[in-house]
Amino acid sequence: MACVARACLEDMKAEETVEIDLVGKTSIADTMIITTGRSNRHVGSIAERLIQAFKDQGYGRVRVEGVPACDWVLIDAGDLIIHIFRPEVRGFYNLEKMWGADRPTERAAG
Repeated sequence: MACVARACLEDMKAEETVEIDLVGKTSIADTMIITTGRSNRHVGSIAERLIQAFKDQGYGRVRVEGVPACDWVLIDAGDLIIHIFRPEVRGFYNLEKMWGADRPTERAAG
């Protein structure tokens, strides 16, 4: 699934794409991809292309948030989460720092 996402992002000219391994950090997903679109329209186009590619590859429906505004679109595809930002919004939230290598690992309860 991540290889489909990477190919779409490259084809759509997404910028500053970062892939973060989440294994051992959280149970929400195994991989997070953070990328940037140049404008609201570009962010929306990237999201539409990803959603269609996942559907075409038989991955089924994905959950999507943020499409009307297209400042920040979140695509939850199960083991893969993709964040598509406009540059200013990405800088404000700085998810790379939040989920980067220095983040402590998630511990099992008990």
